[in-house]
Amino acid sequence: MDDRRHAPATQRNREPIGDCLADILPATGLVLEVASGSGEHALFFARRFPALEWQPSDPDADAIRSIAAWREAEGTANLRAPVMLDASAPDWPVDRADAMLCVNMVHISPWDATIGLFAGAARVLPAGAPLVIYGPFRSADIPTAPSNLEFDRSLKMRDPRWGLRDLADVDALAQANGLMPKARHGMPANNMLLEFRRL
Repeated sequence: MDDRRHAPATQRNREPIGDCLADILPATGLVLEVASGSGEHALFFARRFPALEWQPSDPDADAIRSIAAWREAEGTANLRAPVMLDASAPDWPVDRADAMLCVNMVHISPWDATIGLFAGAARVLPAGAPLVIYGPFRSADIPTAPSNLEFDRSLKMRDPRWGLRDLADVDALAQANGLMPKARHGMPANNMLLEFRRL
């Protein structure tokens, strides 16, 4: 049985995300991907950035099996075996990284996971290293697209702890953990890529 899972959004957003990452990630080092999901992003980015070690992770056992299956079937030498990592946990299996990436987790998880993401970034990233977050957000200075409002409603129906987060809340949480908001990049389908730097 093939454990590889497919996330259709991955095929649509991996190129734009990769184009942004090319200007953000260090030339070499270890990238910790939090909430890797199916593992398709990890596979794609490990290929695109062969000089970087790519460490996928997820808190879900089925996701871990999918990541491992993609790695076994099509993986590259710089794509590491996935590790179980719950962003909200106080202890992570990775104690250092040169960059962090988190795609489509913040709105599909309790706020505690985002709190833990920034706390973890403060622990594992050195000064100047990037934390990159991708997904849909709300912003006081940008009208929320109707499709995102409907998406937000559907998320809250699935789990009231989920939903689009306000950028002001995310930025405040980052700064409370010693990470400075550096840039916001507009992305297709009303998404954003947020870049933070460890102080």
